[in-house]
Amino acid sequence: MSSQRVCIITGLSGSGKSTAARALEDQGFFVVDNLPLILLPLLLDLAKQSQWAAVGIAVVVDVRNREFLAEYKDVIERVRKAGYQPEVTFFDAADEVILRRYSETRRSHPLSVGNRIQIGIEKERDLLQQVRADASLIIDSSGLTPRQLGEKFKKIVCEGMVDSALIVQLESFGYRYGVPSDADLVFDVRFLPNPHYIEELRPLTGQDQSLRDYVLKQPNCQEFLQHLHRLLEFLLPLYRAEGKSYLTIAIGCTGGRHRSVSIVESLHQNFPAQDVTLQVSHRDIAKG
Repeated sequence: MSSQRVCIITGLSGSGKSTAARALEDQGFFVVDNLPLILLPLLLDLAKQSQWAAVGIAVVVDVRNREFLAEYKDVIERVRKAGYQPEVTFFDAADEVILRRYSETRRSHPLSVGNRIQIGIEKERDLLQQVRADASLIIDSSGLTPRQLGEKFKKIVCEGMVDSALIVQLESFGYRYGVPSDADLVFDVRFLPNPHYIEELRPLTGQDQSLRDYVLKQPNCQEFLQHLHRLLEFLLPLYRAEGKSYLTIAIGCTGGRHRSVSIVESLHQNFPAQDVTLQVSHRDIAKG
């Protein structure tokens, strides 16, 4: 039996499925919205060969894909025979709540006739009766804000996971190419001596030990890292207490190849916290 989580998110249009999907994405799930359900076994096979879905896979399936209902039972059975235990969550909400949500967003219901949303809701309820009856979990989002719904779903689905674990993305970048727009914390290390001006180091990157040794041995670099470690030791518990599950720390130098990469690699090897999941990316390392 596979230990990989497979979460299927379904239910009425406007009931909060997208909010639920984002909540799982924040927990590290690989999420696909509006996946043709017949492709789920193929997606699971591909996931076995890679680490991009190590935490789990979540797919949103609903009546936007009209073949969904005809394929549903057969695909779920195939997934079970492949050794997975699919967790099907059905999202529901009162008619008046769904009507209000559509009115606020001015979207059209996928099954409405002549912009009559109520007809679409009734038709969808009828079509999804059996799916609702077979669901592992039913969540009524009627009285919940999007944040409350996301937190509730995350808590239920992620029970047994390390809920306090924070995913920390360590990213190097070059100011020449712009500051990453999704960064939570940005640190500028252009105050350090630039290896670009040392001929034998110029072709290297911060992933090369000799260049990294040059950067890290600088007295100002060691002092900076000590301050940064203390700052992160202070901040990470506070972010976690506020419910943040994903934090991007961006380190920048001029070109994003030397100093910033060295600092990120050092942080990765000596990160000042154990209860986090670290991810590393070097955005501009391959650029000239």
